[in-house]
Order: sequence, then C-alpha cells, then structure tokens
Amino acid sequence: MKKPGARALLLLLLAWRGAPASGRAQTAPPPPEPPTPTTPAASAQPGSPPKPGSPTPGSPAPVAPAPGTAGQPGTPAEGAPPDDQGPRQPRDRFLPRLDVFFPEGDLDLRVNRLVNKVFFEGQVKYNFINGDITAFLRYRYYGLYRITQLAFFDSISFSNVQKFSNGDFDRVRGTLVFLQWPHDYTHRTFSLFEVDRISSNQLEKQFNNSKTNNFVRLGYQVGTPEDSRSNAIVGESRARSTQLFTAAREIGPGGFGFTGAVTYGFNFLNGDFKYVKLEAETLKRFDITENTFLVGRAHLGSIPYKQTLRTGPDIDPVDQFSVPRTELFSLDGRENLKGLKDKRPGSEEFHTTWEYFFPWFLDAHHDFIGLQWRTWYWVLYSGYGTAGFDRKVYRDFSTWVPDVGIGFESTFALRDRYRFFISGVVARALKGSGGVEARVSVKSYR
Repeated sequence: MKKPGARALLLLLLAWRGAPASGRAQTAPPPPEPPTPTTPAASAQPGSPPKPGSPTPGSPAPVAPAPGTAGQPGTPAEGAPPDDQGPRQPRDRFLPRLDVFFPEGDLDLRVNRLVNKVFFEGQVKYNFINGDITAFLRYRYYGLYRITQLAFFDSISFSNVQKFSNGDFDRVRGTLVFLQWPHDYTHRTFSLFEVDRISSNQLEKQFNNSKTNNFVRLGYQVGTPEDSRSNAIVGESRARSTQLFTAAREIGPGGFGFTGAVTYGFNFLNGDFKYVKLEAETLKRFDITENTFLVGRAHLGSIPYKQTLRTGPDIDPVDQFSVPRTELFSLDGRENLKGLKDKRPGSEEFHTTWEYFFPWFLDAHHDFIGLQWRTWYWVLYSGYGTAGFDRKVYRDFSTWVPDVGIGFESTFALRDRYRFFISGVVARALKGSGGVEARVSVKSYR
C-alpha cells in the first residue's frame, strides 16, 4: 500500500508542476516574424518601408513607433523574447536609414531618435558624382493639437565634377519653422516660414551673392499622410525622400489624396525676391483585380505673380524673374517624367503619370544571391506633361512630351534583420532628343 500511495503522490506532484511548465512552453519561444501582408491595402504598397518618427495625423503624439521599437518590421520587439529587448533597443534606435539612387549617384543618410515627445534627426544628402552635399538638423515636437518642427540646413551644389575644387557652385543656407495641425487622420493644415541665404560664385547669375529668400507657405492636405512627395509641397522640399513610383506611397485600395499650397515670397525684412507660387497634386488608385491596380497622379504648378528683372539673349530664362531657381518647377526627374533627359524648368508646369502594377510573386521567401526576396511587382509606366515660363505652353501642344517605360518594385531581406526596398525603371521620352533613361532606387528600413 505504501508503494502505490507513494507512486500516486509522485504522479500528483508531476501533474501539478507540469501544468505551469506547459504554459511556459507556449510563451518561451519568440513570436514568429509576421508574414508579408496579403491584404489589398498591403498590395498597394509592395514593400513600402515604414517611416521612422513620422507622426500619424490626428493624434496628440506620434502613433508611428520610434526607430527600434515595437511596430517596426525587423525590430527586437517582433523577433526576440522580452528578456532580449532591453539591451538591443537602445542600439537599434541609432541604426541609420540609407537611400541610394542610381545613376544620379545620390546618397541619403538619416539618423534619428525620439525622446519623449521630441524627435531629433540628422540627415546628409551627398552626390558622389558631382560632389553636391546637403546637411539637415531637425527638432520636432509633438504637442496635443500641433506638431512643431525647427530645422537648419546647408546645401552646396557644383556645376560639374571637373571643376570640383575651385569651380562654379551655388550655396543655400537657411532655417525654417514648420507647423502642422492634424484635424483627423485624413485632414491636415500646414504653415511654413523659411529664410534662405543664397550665394554663388557665378557672376552671370541673378542671385550671384548675398541674396535672401524669405517666404511663408500655407497648405492643406487630405489623405496620403505619409506621402513624402505630397508633404514636400506643403513643407520641406529639399529633404524629402525621393520616390520612383507612386505605389511606394501609402495609398490603399481605392485611395485618394490631394495636397495644395500657396507660397508668398516677400522682399521686405531683408528679402530680395517677390513672387506668389501655387502648387497642387492629386493621387488616385484604381483596383483592377485583387492584386493588380492602376495609380494615376497629376501635378500642377504655377507662379502667377513674379517680377521681370532683366532680359536679353545672354540671360538664362531662369534668372530673368524675381524667383530663385530652387522655387521653379521642373518637368524631368524621378518624380516627374522619368524618361525625359533634358532639364525643362519653368514657372508653369503640368504633368500626369500612370503606373500599372501586377505581381510576379507575393508572400514568398526566395533565396537568391544571399538575399531573401519577399515581393516583386512589375510596373508599366507612362507620362505626359509640359513646362515653360509662359501660360501659353498649356495651349501649345508642341511643348507637351509623352514618355513610356517598364519597371519593377521589390522587397528583400538580409539575415532576416535588415530589409530593403528596391525599385527601378527604364523609360524613354517619345519626343525630343535623348535616349533611354534608367533609374534605380534602393532604400533600407527596419
């Protein structure tokens, strides 16, 4: 009787200890890495990198987690047990975000940290082909009803690489105060005051030395809260993260976005320019099937009021008016007509682009050249637009330029920790001189 009793007591003791042990066995392993979203909203932005430190409009404090905290893909909060979060979190906060653009040779490096309600960010943009360099320092405070940002920057651009040491250059130094009032998630208003000090060693330019551009800007935005291109219309224009395709922006199925701003450059308080600038952009997504969609975009820019300072055959049109070069519009570039090689600046500009996305694979883990490829979208691209210094360009169809191209967008991971977003396009303008333009962007995110 003693042996069966002892055996029963031993079984009860094991059963009592086994219940908590099984519970611990369910929570001890780290949670699995979340799969690539398969919802239509996620398909709209294949591999869209989160933007660390960006506030979610309508909230008293930023909803988007700080870099290296929970909610960011690949952070310890997702892939490590709770005991490992402490020592790894501070280190991840200082991991930089790196964007590289080819063939332009642009590099965009950002390091940021969120401390309480204040967001600190340092940014350096460098072109290792012609030597252009721009540095930014930002302080952003998230209040209950308003987001306040103070920024300082210094930008130097060279004419060509052969004259890098003592050649022609333009320099812009400035400071700005940027205010944002989020009314709800989709409606925001903005205000910007900026002072730019412009100088150049090219005497033939209008702003050759000691010129100051003072301006105020008022803007309104609906939808697209994290769209860097639309945000640049109402806020900082030099520091934005350039996007190659519209789908990289946060616009979901059937989504719509509109941004408009008016800028007044005044020639008092030591200002040297006087102009009024209007700019607007709209985005719309059309869902064709569950995983294929068409994104249309239209951009309009106009400077209806400007003063003519000087004219002549030897004067560059961009230097004839009381408008600095940095405030003029351009028809070429990554965010405009991608197949246009010739620079087409102007005070009047309109263009539209259309991008059709269809997947090659989704929710995959293809290992190739040591990388894990998650998603891949093919993109059919087309654009159409015009730019000039007179409103007659809108009626003169000989100035309108169409272009077409084919591209891709994909995401891949390195060692399940570092993730990258890559996009590329090969496009060509169907009018005018010039050959094929190839553009590639590589962005890192956590």
